[in-house]
Amino acid sequence: MSGYAPVIVLVRPQLGQNIGKAARAMLNFGLTEMRLVAPRDGWPNPEAGPAASGADIVLEKAAVFDTVAEAVADCSLVYASTVRRRDLVMSVVGPEEMAGQIRASDGRSAILFGPERSGLESADVALANHIVTVPINPEFGSLNLAQAVILLAYEWSRGEALVQPTRKDDAEPPAPHAELESLIGRIDRELDEAGYYFPPDRTEATRLTFRTLLTKPGWSSRELKAMHGMVRALSDKRRRR
Repeated sequence: MSGYAPVIVLVRPQLGQNIGKAARAMLNFGLTEMRLVAPRDGWPNPEAGPAASGADIVLEKAAVFDTVAEAVADCSLVYASTVRRRDLVMSVVGPEEMAGQIRASDGRSAILFGPERSGLESADVALANHIVTVPINPEFGSLNLAQAVILLAYEWSRGEALVQPTRKDDAEPPAPHAELESLIGRIDRELDEAGYYFPPDRTEATRLTFRTLLTKPGWSSRELKAMHGMVRALSDKRRRR
């Protein structure tokens, strides 16, 4: 298979059994890198092993992170597995399109899955480049965690049958998410200092809009450095007044 295999990120998973079942789903389709964000019952979890039914390599390699941003810091392409969100303006792709994009990418990629009961929060989704949705029955949209993982893992595994998007040979690869986070944090601090966030009760919504705006383009490292330079020039000029 071309491209890097995607990382499966379980955000605040609740039950060890569900983590084990997700690991089993992953290994069935050749995915072995699992990352856990703030698992409710800690890690390792004794209930995960039996539920994994032999997918021990996935559980043994599983890494734990405190935040979603830390879990995807080395990834340049991030997908949030969730339904369409009215509170966020971002592109929505299907599983097949997602798989094709991942296979055509030169960088690491990640797929986010939310907690069993509540799913991903808006702040989690805003860290992603795209939302990925599965076309299920609109009158009964009830997938458990392992089912959601297995559907997207299957699409990845379909290999050469996928239609892959083309990329120009001279195109720069997207920067890792950590570099984008650095720019977002810098602009956020400058906006806050300049009094941009007003009224206060709209601050969080404004921050989410601002984040999704910057997450969309797929900036390269060179482009992010250029943006840092522009922000520095503007902020230095404002402070000299």
